[in-house]
Amino acid sequence: METLAYIPSPSRGVIHLGPIPLRGYAFCIIIGVFVAVWLGNKRWVARGGRVGTVADIAVWAVPFGLVGGRLYHVITDYELYFSEGRDWVDAFKVWQGGLGIWGAIALGAVGAWIGCRRRGIPLPAWADALAPGIAFAQAIGRWGNWFNQELYGRETHLPWALHITSSTDGRVPGYYHPTFLYESLWCVGVGFLVIWADRRFTLGHGRAFALYVASYCVGRGWIEYMRVDDAHHFLGLRLNDWTAMIVFVLAVVYMVISAKKRPGREEVVEPEAPTDTDDGDDSATAEAPKTDKADAPETEEDAPETEEAVADTKKDEPESAKKS
Repeated sequence: METLAYIPSPSRGVIHLGPIPLRGYAFCIIIGVFVAVWLGNKRWVARGGRVGTVADIAVWAVPFGLVGGRLYHVITDYELYFSEGRDWVDAFKVWQGGLGIWGAIALGAVGAWIGCRRRGIPLPAWADALAPGIAFAQAIGRWGNWFNQELYGRETHLPWALHITSSTDGRVPGYYHPTFLYESLWCVGVGFLVIWADRRFTLGHGRAFALYVASYCVGRGWIEYMRVDDAHHFLGLRLNDWTAMIVFVLAVVYMVISAKKRPGREEVVEPEAPTDTDDGDDSATAEAPKTDKADAPETEEDAPETEEAVADTKKDEPESAKKS
């Protein structure tokens, strides 16, 4: 059956600007990070935090997340780098693809915790502000897999089939389910779901982030089941399917327990953040209250003269003054 419509794959995933390689995969990751930080900053400021705090903590979270994501991928797909005929140096070539979201979130949380500790702010509140941005960042990052012609599903002739043209690393050219696209669209939906639920139910204490994790796991489960790339299996399911189920349960349990123990939302997310009346200049300082003259205590000079005092004064006046 001939596929009349399909999604074409790029002829190459890298463009060289002189000696500098510009890789589509890396650009997608970088753009995703900027979107997450931008949206996270807007949400953080709306909750009473300072401008720039999200970016300051992201300086810790992003490198930790990249290392964690790469470690998870290399460990779970070690045969791609350490089996016979493979070069272990390829494990460090992140630009060729291979970042596990589970490791990225886990180790990224460690980096975020360090950054939050240094700023004296609660990690759950910061995670809530960043949650939808992370989902949108994943949606953008998945297009990096399109540039690398990877992470596709079973063969199909649907109009939105992905046309794989590369035959390297065991690929078979043909038309496949674009699972990268399915996950990208799912992540967009997750991001908007978290934004809506956060406004509707006033989520706090990490529950918005837990909602992001749980809803992402639901989509990752069925999308992972469609993929045909090599993966480790346990009891008939791919390893990432088991990971998604376990993480989903943990996220739901956290939301339930957190809602009971700490209902509502944090009133203060950044203690040193400016208040509404603080404009950042000298005019914002409170002026000393003006004392009304009528309310001021009477001094000896201001006290009204009594009749006796007037009489004593007249006695002391010189004769010339009395005659006049």
